[in-house]
Amino acid sequence: MANSVTVYSTPTCTWCHAVKDHLKAHQINFIEVDVSVDTAKAREMVMKSGQYGVPVLDIDGDIVVGFDRARINGLLGIS
Repeated sequence: MANSVTVYSTPTCTWCHAVKDHLKAHQINFIEVDVSVDTAKAREMVMKSGQYGVPVLDIDGDIVVGFDRARINGLLGIS
């Protein structure tokens, strides 16, 4: 079963690029949301995470703040 993954990010965020590269390396499909231009999605991110910083990932409803590789891998079954 495919996971539903959304990455809230900005174009200038180094950790955002790192997390997206990590997902791509493991062939995980994701929706990328640029919160620097989409204020509605930025509010959505804050409502879900309580955080203004990026990246924030929504993996099947589980919220991950930052590039927490161990947690991301665990939620996605990456070994």
